[in-house]
Amino acid sequence: MTLKKEAEITVAVVEDHAPVRQSLRKILDGSEGIRCTAVCNSGEQALEILPSIRPRVVLMDISLPGMDGVECVRRLVEQMPDASILMLTVHDQDEPIFNSLEAGACGYLHKPLRADELVAAIREVNAGGSPMTSNIARRVVRAFAKPGPAKPPGAAKDAELTERERTVLEFMAQGYLYKEIADEMGVSWHTVHTHIRHIYEKLHVRSRTEAVAKFLTR
Repeated sequence: MTLKKEAEITVAVVEDHAPVRQSLRKILDGSEGIRCTAVCNSGEQALEILPSIRPRVVLMDISLPGMDGVECVRRLVEQMPDASILMLTVHDQDEPIFNSLEAGACGYLHKPLRADELVAAIREVNAGGSPMTSNIARRVVRAFAKPGPAKPPGAAKDAELTERERTVLEFMAQGYLYKEIADEMGVSWHTVHTHIRHIYEKLHVRSRTEAVAKFLTR
């Protein structure tokens, strides 16, 4: 029986700095199962090119000339709702982080990144995760680490998380990638992915950020 080959992850880069664009393209094209389908030097060029080629993942810088990365994300999400957009930036202030996530970005990575970190994040976001480097994840956690509003009497409670699911969620809050969580817990990537799916179902959320935020404010 012939095994079906896993589909390539197509990736586009939106970055105004030419050496960075070239470096990212080299990393992507040198990684198994990943192919760079476009490089754009501005948000305007991304909006012109990407909706027609529909990459599965977009690497987006915030500090672009003309239209900034956040606005570009917002417009791309409207035209490419199935794409996963990862922010790659040197900024770690709260405002650009939350503006990016609010616009529709699925993850936020702080440059510089090692090639293996970038590739792992691309695979994670393509699998439905929301990768963030640890310093970014800590900022997101701190922003949501406030007492939530009291639930009215008689309000239904979310299904309780198991001990293993709580452990996975704690690692997620610290910015661990799925593979890193699997290594720390001594389980397979598939097991971690199953735990995360159950967490999302129980907390009624659709992303890593929402899951961490809801867990911390319960």
